[in-house]
Amino acid sequence: MISTIKRRYTLDEYRALEEKAEGRSEYRDGEIVPMPGGTLKHSRIGRNILTYLTSVLRDTQFEPINNDLRLWIPEYRRGVYPDVMIFDGEPQLNGDRLDEVLNPLVIVEVLSPSTADYDRQNKFRMYRSIPSFSEYLLVEQDEPFVERYSKQTQGWLLSDFNGLERAISLESVGIELPMAEFYRGVVFE
Repeated sequence: MISTIKRRYTLDEYRALEEKAEGRSEYRDGEIVPMPGGTLKHSRIGRNILTYLTSVLRDTQFEPINNDLRLWIPEYRRGVYPDVMIFDGEPQLNGDRLDEVLNPLVIVEVLSPSTADYDRQNKFRMYRSIPSFSEYLLVEQDEPFVERYSKQTQGWLLSDFNGLERAISLESVGIELPMAEFYRGVVFE
């Protein structure tokens, strides 16, 4: 039996590689994991969510940011790229890094078949270690369906939203998000 040895990378090595890389990769405590490419639906949904949030949150203390900015999760030594994050006030940078933040209030992930389980389970567990994190949206790309997890005193509460006529109450920022806006221009088969 032949075994392969995976190379482990320091955080500095990862950051240097990521700055020059054509594609993005997550950092998982020494392991570099390439992120899969997205679909047209995934890209449209992510764009729609960011565009809508940018419009409705204009002139508030809340700022939505796209997936170009890496979220650093110190407890798990992970660097990830959520599809959309919302910050309450100024994003807190990780030390002198201009490409890593620490304090999202809301995280939105558009689900892909290859990453849906990871986003629902391991990634969500890691996100919950972030003190500022209070709402999580998991957005399906093949049907108009969104799961919203909201932080409660006793734990996390799950609410499902199904259908284009529904609106999602984003309690932490005090707005309603029409699902029709999420899925504008998306054709379901």
